[in-house]
Amino acid sequence: MTSQEIRQQFLDFFKSKEHLIVPSAPIVLKDDPTLMFSNSGMTQFKDYFLGYKEPKSPRIADTQKCLRVSGKHNDLDDVGRDTYHHTMFEMLGNWSFGDYFKKEAIDWAWELLTEVYGIPKENLYVTIFEGDASENLDRDTEAYDIWKSHIDESRIINGNKKDNFWEMGASGPCGPCSEIHVDLRSAEEKAKISGLELVNNDHPQVVEIWNLVFMQYNRKADGSLENLPAKHIDTGMGFERLCMALQHKESNYDTDVFTPLIAKVEELSGKKYTGILTDEKDIAIRVVVDHIRAVSFAIADGQLPSNNGAGYVIRRILRRGISYAYRFLGMKEAFLYQLVDVLKNQMGATFPEIVKQETLVTEVIKEEEISFLRTIENGLVRVQKLIEQTTAKGEKVLPSEEVFELYDTYGFPDDLTRIIAEEKGLTIDEAGFEAELQKQKQRSKKDSAAKVYDWVVLEEKPETFVGYDKTENEVVVTRYRKIENKDGEFYQIVLDNTPFYPEGGGQVGDKGSLENAVENIEVLETKKENNLIISLIKELPKDISAVFYAKVNSSDRRNSQGNHSGTHLLHEALRDVLGTHVEQKGSYVGPDYLRFDFSHFSKMNEEELALVEEKVNAKIKENIVLQEFRNIPIQEALDKGAMALFGEKYGDNVRMIQFGSSKELCGGTHVKSTGEIGHFKLVSEASAAAGIRRIEAISGDKAQEYYQSLENQISELSQLLKSKDVLKSVEKLMEENHLLKVELDAFKKEKAKGEISDWKNAYEQKGDKQLLVKKTSLDAASVKDIVFELKREIPNSVTIILSDADGKPMITVGVSADLEATYQAGAVVKDLAKEIQGGGGGNPGFATAGGKNLDGLENAYQKALGL
Repeated sequence: MTSQEIRQQFLDFFKSKEHLIVPSAPIVLKDDPTLMFSNSGMTQFKDYFLGYKEPKSPRIADTQKCLRVSGKHNDLDDVGRDTYHHTMFEMLGNWSFGDYFKKEAIDWAWELLTEVYGIPKENLYVTIFEGDASENLDRDTEAYDIWKSHIDESRIINGNKKDNFWEMGASGPCGPCSEIHVDLRSAEEKAKISGLELVNNDHPQVVEIWNLVFMQYNRKADGSLENLPAKHIDTGMGFERLCMALQHKESNYDTDVFTPLIAKVEELSGKKYTGILTDEKDIAIRVVVDHIRAVSFAIADGQLPSNNGAGYVIRRILRRGISYAYRFLGMKEAFLYQLVDVLKNQMGATFPEIVKQETLVTEVIKEEEISFLRTIENGLVRVQKLIEQTTAKGEKVLPSEEVFELYDTYGFPDDLTRIIAEEKGLTIDEAGFEAELQKQKQRSKKDSAAKVYDWVVLEEKPETFVGYDKTENEVVVTRYRKIENKDGEFYQIVLDNTPFYPEGGGQVGDKGSLENAVENIEVLETKKENNLIISLIKELPKDISAVFYAKVNSSDRRNSQGNHSGTHLLHEALRDVLGTHVEQKGSYVGPDYLRFDFSHFSKMNEEELALVEEKVNAKIKENIVLQEFRNIPIQEALDKGAMALFGEKYGDNVRMIQFGSSKELCGGTHVKSTGEIGHFKLVSEASAAAGIRRIEAISGDKAQEYYQSLENQISELSQLLKSKDVLKSVEKLMEENHLLKVELDAFKKEKAKGEISDWKNAYEQKGDKQLLVKKTSLDAASVKDIVFELKREIPNSVTIILSDADGKPMITVGVSADLEATYQAGAVVKDLAKEIQGGGGGNPGFATAGGKNLDGLENAYQKALGL
């Protein structure tokens, strides 16, 4: 049975049980502040469990792409070193929202596994929650009694809270769970030791394949449990492990989920995969084929590799794969990108986003590979210098600060540093490196740490957004909660009829105020969480139940919505000028400017930029009236020609924004007609990532300020130049400046010649070398020329020049070729640079360092004399 057939049988089975089959949500989460990625099948249904949204059906089934590489659920370090952990995996799941409960969930799971899939009953074990006295939770005898009708009681195992009580997070829906484990060992192995002893003991062939969660409690922020209004079912079955069981394999990587990818790696690398757990080559192949799936689907769903947040996680996964391939497969050139086509052929029918975004995914991965391989090559040079400096001091341990800098600043893998060091008979300061790593984690944790208290519900009434039609409105607070973060204490409030737009779709959240006769409260920001629009305030109102008048900051809103409508016009203009391959890949819309990221593989030229700007402004001049379709079926919107962005999560009904031929699905606020935008001005165009360009632009008030500023500058220049023809005057100045520069260069060369003849006679014999230490005010270029000439002409020489040119300290060191084995210019300059609070480097014969402390030159001078 192929993996595609296994997946389809699961979906068909639950369709026969009256479940609605829904597609996988994006692997990247853009509207959940608590998670970066979908890390379980239930993630896209959180709002249903919390009661914030009505489900499409009380019964749902799907296969969900999941990613576990950060936070509580982090499998990254295990990937490649065992047979069953993955970064990205599929979670097959069936869900009940207040409909069926334990009996149906257990009965159907048993039916599917034993009757449809045909897994022998004697190979299965189940666990139930044993209870927990500290939580006043009883043993799940209900699940136990249901399981007794299917399986021998000796195969029903009590599980503790860690294994058999599932929680969504620190707070939220939770409940006891029942796991199903399969024993895939041979009859001989089973005779030696019972599977009962191996359940939940990390045995590679006695593994959990399905978890049935009985969602019946809500964990409050204070740690207490309360009953949910309705009981739900949330199940998750690991697709890759199920395939291993049904295809009678000993490893997930031996199933056809991975074998086509492995075959391609073998073809490209010339290495044969043997499946040995401890073989570094095989570990590398497992890492590569796992990581390419995670990275490809993340990019397809809209998350590009970057240096922060979710993008940093994706870059880290990709670089881990590249590093393993470089070290253990000998792959010194980009090659992972060639696996995307194989992945598309395997999974494109179920996940069409990988087909639609194949070109983008391939190009982004290729560029990231090329860039990181360059980082590795540059890092090898840095590691070699570090080794030379360490051995020159007679030491055997590479200092932790420098190793961590290589890892943290330059992205060079720390394990690769270890390997190179070991080859040279050295080690790294492991304790020091770990300490540096923990410091970094603590800094990051401190920056993001927040304590969130439970909601205090004042009034059970629906909360609605009226901000499309109003920027001022009478409101009451329906609920509030306290939060604490690094900036202090705040309160989050929910209003019954809020005009404040919550941050989303790239647009910033509204600021404003709550006013009545008694007080005026500033609204600092507005966000959306679990379908609630939440505004942030510093202090609670004196009378929390009072009626307030909510006022949006009208200037900011006007400029933000002008920029948002501008992004729609920009998107259309880019597709007109560059081609229909252009798709939005991210945006920021605020009152001051807009940023628009889009797929395109080359820098835009001046003509293209001018034409795009011209097209946008032409639409503005037409004063096209907004057509808003506030709540229409998504298919109807698509049929009308609306653009849907990959990686976005849309409901059955959507909002479509139309300005003439520009039609997009969008929840943001917009101008009533394009003329309100005023004027649109492109400010910059640059690369945002491989295959992604970024445009920044301004409109409205900021565009007016921009042109006013230019006019003022020209006026001031005209006065300074005492000429109305500014261009002609500047050209004349440039010509005069060029002539003066030629004269100055000639003067510097003459002065340098004089210095050379004086300095040649100033060397002093000190031990095995001739030493020259000199102060000067010559510029860096002149000093460099002099030092190179001196180190060529003066044998056995070390030349150290300390310059204060332009008020900036600089140290230059030259070592003649016959002394480079004894004195390293880079090591000398690095030591002296400490005195000027600076740093630098170079090669054994020549090195420079700049700094911040000009007064420190004297200390550096005295230190150099003692060399």
